[in-house]
Amino acid sequence: MYEHILVPTDGSEVADRAFEHALDLAETYDSELHVVYAVSVTPAADVDMATVQRELENVGTETTESLGDRARDAGVERVTTDVVNGRPHRAILEYVEDNDIDLVVMGTRGRTGIDRYLLGSVTEKVVRLCDAPVLTVRGGREEDEA
Repeated sequence: MYEHILVPTDGSEVADRAFEHALDLAETYDSELHVVYAVSVTPAADVDMATVQRELENVGTETTESLGDRARDAGVERVTTDVVNGRPHRAILEYVEDNDIDLVVMGTRGRTGIDRYLLGSVTEKVVRLCDAPVLTVRGGREEDEA
């Protein structure tokens, strides 16, 4: 049913919960699991943006490779890891289109009210704009209160 499953990550606990769901689905459907970390850098005064970009990409590489290793250890044979650049929701949507993704599995922090209005939600934007189905996984109680 699902040939290619994407799980975007930011390294958080809620993203890890989403990864566990994606891993289970990849095992069930013998799917290729794509693990992606999106890097978005906004210019700031007195900051070497190239250094910040490189550091974020390094964190993304470590995060995705670690999850890729976990997936392989769990028996998922086809795993792709990638670090993409750009506004996270746009980078995820482009990845979905470019890689024929059948399902996106994402964590959600459960923001409501003014926080959601002011900060927006990467997951919410992907849910609204993605052509593929999106499975959202809520964080634990402590993430919801953060």
